Amino acid sequence: MTAPDPLALLEQVVTRRPDPASREQAALLEAELAAAHDVAYAVVVSSGTAALHTALVAAGIGAGDEVLVSAIPVIMTVAAVVLAGARPVFVDTGPDGEPFDVADAASKITSRTRAVLPVHLGGRSGDLQPVVDLAAHTGLHLIEDACQAHGSRYRGWLLGTLGSAGCFSLKDGKLLSCGEGGYLVTNNPDLAARARAFQSHWQTPAPGQPALTRLGTNYRLAEPLAALARISLAGFDARLARHRHGADRLVHLVGDVPGLAVIPAAPGEQPNGYCALWRILLPRPRELSGRLAEAGVVNSVGSFGLRAAHQHAACCSLHPAPCPNAARAADSLLVVPIPIRDPAPDDEARLARIADLITTEVAAW
Repeated sequence: MTAPDPLALLEQVVTRRPDPASREQAALLEAELAAAHDVAYAVVVSSGTAALHTALVAAGIGAGDEVLVSAIPVIMTVAAVVLAGARPVFVDTGPDGEPFDVADAASKITSRTRAVLPVHLGGRSGDLQPVVDLAAHTGLHLIEDACQAHGSRYRGWLLGTLGSAGCFSLKDGKLLSCGEGGYLVTNNPDLAARARAFQSHWQTPAPGQPALTRLGTNYRLAEPLAALARISLAGFDARLARHRHGADRLVHLVGDVPGLAVIPAAPGEQPNGYCALWRILLPRPRELSGRLAEAGVVNSVGSFGLRAAHQHAACCSLHPAPCPNAARAADSLLVVPIPIRDPAPDDEARLARIADLITTEVAAW
């Protein structure tokens, strides 16, 4: 894809002020995202959380329904389910660390269960086939939280394209970004139409449902942000390659440090390099992650408080059942985002600094 000229494009969008009803840049971005994901439809929205909320509503999920959610989610995933009016039912990780224990999920299916929502944390899915099979055999929607998984694949399929819908973030720091935004992808024309209607107060109605006959919201992506996302998308392949190289390089630079075990990709899994992942095998692993954050190593547990959902303060009112495997797994995770920024020649220096901090702090612990 040829990148649009950034300054010319932003001048067109901001200074010339095209007809706002045309949503020209958003429409172009949707077409380009659909082509990039090899799906029929993409719908752009204002955030990754908005993408999840929109996908759930568009799938017909609402009050009284239940959604099976990975027990180690980012809290935004839980928020989207609750915003849709549904109840999140948390699924434990497997005893060997699988992100989504299908046996536990199957035991928690009730007459109210409507969807399965795995979270591809750090751009990783684990062995996703059992989850796909569970959704297919039970008739549940499979809605993927792929907000950190741009470009990740499982058995050749792009994550986010294996079920009813896949949801992505365009927030700064993601492999594909415009500062703030999101999108969902789907091959279901009805789901796409309902998503497009919902994200704009049902002013553009879904088939068979006249305009303004249902409540929606304003989840539209602003035209300047859509233009920036198009520019980011044009350079995505090169950015993906840099992230994958960066993740491999950081793991190599850290090397065989006692107390850390690299979490390898599952068979068939091709991560995007959004993060490097280790399992901490030392005492008080959560405290160690906090110490690494203080030293300057950004990580999901120490910097952002990642934990099992049933231990998260924001989830207390949901009365979640304990997920003991998830609690142990979350506490021992070291998830380090790969700091890929321009200029590219500085990648090595940034990675070497992070590797030195990790090896020093882990050795001292």
